[in-house]
Amino acid sequence: MSFQTTDSKKEEFRKYLEKAGVIDQLTRVLVGLYEEPEKPNNAIDYVKKYLGSPVDIDVDKLKLEYEKLKDENIRLKREVADLKKELQAAQQEQN
Repeated sequence: MSFQTTDSKKEEFRKYLEKAGVIDQLTRVLVGLYEEPEKPNNAIDYVKKYLGSPVDIDVDKLKLEYEKLKDENIRLKREVADLKKELQAAQQEQN
């Protein structure tokens, strides 16, 4: 009984992976690796690279860039608000 349950769970999981496109993506990556004329030293890094997981992410650099962009966004929002006020004041003067 547990054998059938295990098989049905495996089949259900396989269908899930197939429906989600995981099997196709893995197949493409593995075929690409197979067809590489010069095999990379680290096959795991190759797979990560082609599945969208960069190997050499500098998290601190990304955090710094995020903070700078967040600050710039705040500054630009204030600038837009100020310009809207100026425009509104200029329009009221004309009327």
